[in-house]
Amino acid sequence: MRNLFAFIYRFRAFLVFLLLEALCVFLIVRYNTYQGAAFFNSASRYVGQVLEFQSGITDYFRLTDVNQTLASENAALRQELMQYRQAALIDSTATLDTTYFATTDTSQAYPYMLHASRVINNSVRRMNNYLTIAKGTADGVKPGMGVVAPNGVVGRVKTVSEHYATVTSLLHSQMLISAKIKKDGTFGTIKWLGGDYRTALLDYIPLHVKPEEGDTVVTSGFNTVFPEGITVGTISSVEQEPDKSFYTIGVQLSVDFAQLSYVYVVENTRKEERDTLEQNAGILPDEQ
Repeated sequence: MRNLFAFIYRFRAFLVFLLLEALCVFLIVRYNTYQGAAFFNSASRYVGQVLEFQSGITDYFRLTDVNQTLASENAALRQELMQYRQAALIDSTATLDTTYFATTDTSQAYPYMLHASRVINNSVRRMNNYLTIAKGTADGVKPGMGVVAPNGVVGRVKTVSEHYATVTSLLHSQMLISAKIKKDGTFGTIKWLGGDYRTALLDYIPLHVKPEEGDTVVTSGFNTVFPEGITVGTISSVEQEPDKSFYTIGVQLSVDFAQLSYVYVVENTRKEERDTLEQNAGILPDEQ
């Protein structure tokens, strides 16, 4: 306290000067219309800039929560869209033989659910690439589940802990995905041969089919991992080699794996039932 009094006494003249200056400014602003308006306009502008800067900082630190919320909303909307597509496929099948499915058949309910997750680790330049996502068993994620992005197929869940999971990327030498050419339904297998992370190969398309550059390639739905019709990419090249009975087809992948931020884990509520049935029948799928 003694030091405070000593400071005030030492600078008493300067402090009195500041007090008088503040009093003068107050009197000028208070009793002069023009000066008062100019002061309050300037003060409002600077206060607004300070508040805007403060709001920007607050919003920046809230971006993670905002992005997670938006990703969850997108997952719900995408799941609803996929349900409509499935309903359209059922309706088209029913037109062929109305004795197969009734329009209210609850057994044809859409079995897939989507869980939005943030990508926290990713690789694209190895021969066997993986991702790590911030979802685990606490969120219902299990090994074997498919993973997609807003633009298409990403990969399949490999290992899971309570709050995290690793994903075998489509950019993996042993990752095979059952796919088909959208326009005619001819199915084959998507695999990545290494090198460019933007392109893959569509195998086992027979020579009597007429694939063309620009044709869309989607998932076939012939497994329990990915729903039918998820985009994989577009055909970028078609070659017919004389010593092969299938085309060599290059596919431009729809997902940019170098810029993945959020993905959706695909949960098939009927996967266990179908897998058990096929295993008991001796049907072991060699691709997903």
